[in-house]
Amino acid sequence: MKANPDDRRDNAEKLQSMVQDTIENMHDAEASLEFTDSDLQKKAIKEKNQRREQSIQAMRNEIKDESKQ
Repeated sequence: MKANPDDRRDNAEKLQSMVQDTIENMHDAEASLEFTDSDLQKKAIKEKNQRREQSIQAMRNEIKDESKQ
């Protein structure tokens, strides 16, 4: 059984798409806060968006690394 070759030519493009998707998810989550009555749910949404922000920063750093190659 032969492993697939490591093809990273489009990694930066894929990562950028992931960043855009995550930003859209953050905006959707922020919009949902308006319709959420539960303080617990609001807290969970805000915490998840903080984790998303960290993920976005990590993906942007990886994009920079990929573009250097």
